[in-house]
Amino acid sequence: MNTVKVSPKFQVVIPKRVRSKLAISAGDNLQVIPMNGRIELVPLKSAKELRGIARGIDTEVYRESDDRL
Repeated sequence: MNTVKVSPKFQVVIPKRVRSKLAISAGDNLQVIPMNGRIELVPLKSAKELRGIARGIDTEVYRESDDRL
């Protein structure tokens, strides 16, 4: 488990192991979400970085014959 200490300026350092695993670099933006007594940091990705994220998924959806007018 990784722990961090809040500085007097209310700053924390994201451990290198976590930064590497999530590919977080200096200057990246993170969304801060307070949730049920904890803080979640979610890396924000640009549309360009998300291109191809769904490549290879099955797009076939079963539809009943009367689901369209």
